[in-house]
Amino acid sequence: MALRINDEIPNLHVTTDHGDIDLHDWVGDSWAILFSHPKDFTPVCTTEFGAVAKLADEWEKRGTKVMGVSVDGVEDHKKWKNDIEKVGGATAGFPIIADDGLDVSKAFDMLPAEAYLPDGRTPADSATVRSVFIIGPDKQVKLMMTYPMTVGRNFGEIVRALDALQTSTGKGVATPADWTMGEDVIIPPSVSDEDAKAKFGEYDAVLPYLRKTKMPV
Repeated sequence: MALRINDEIPNLHVTTDHGDIDLHDWVGDSWAILFSHPKDFTPVCTTEFGAVAKLADEWEKRGTKVMGVSVDGVEDHKKWKNDIEKVGGATAGFPIIADDGLDVSKAFDMLPAEAYLPDGRTPADSATVRSVFIIGPDKQVKLMMTYPMTVGRNFGEIVRALDALQTSTGKGVATPADWTMGEDVIIPPSVSDEDAKAKFGEYDAVLPYLRKTKMPV
């Protein structure tokens, strides 16, 4: 069954290099990011895990937990973290799920139900396990993005998207293209002009359905 935005994530019991974890318990009351990779010891993925490690303070500021997924075992993950930390220049303190049985990859609709890992497999056998899921405290998927193996993900954009999600959810607004924290936001069309003025004060009606205002404090 396809996993879509606003669907609740499956409450899987997973094995990681930090021990066994239930996904719903791990999310708890926090925001969370699950980011997946088709194989350990691959060049693009190593740079991405290093980027996540370097952003540890940014995740903490936003009350957000991060966890990797890779379709290799725990011992490989532990060894791979040495490379990740060398490339990223930071401690990789987050857990990595050992999804060698493909349970997570299939439950999150990154691989079809009939997928399996052949002997002598290469990353191409699990190439679509290259997704990012931003998950809200309600355990629902808020954003999904998937990249090919040859294009490293921009984790600055993932931080920006997380800011936008937390702002829109917490302030009852929307964010325009290329928005960054502190810039003007959009008043949703569902809010009448009268209620918009009462709630947000002055606003700029660029179009009847596009009203911008200062980000609420």
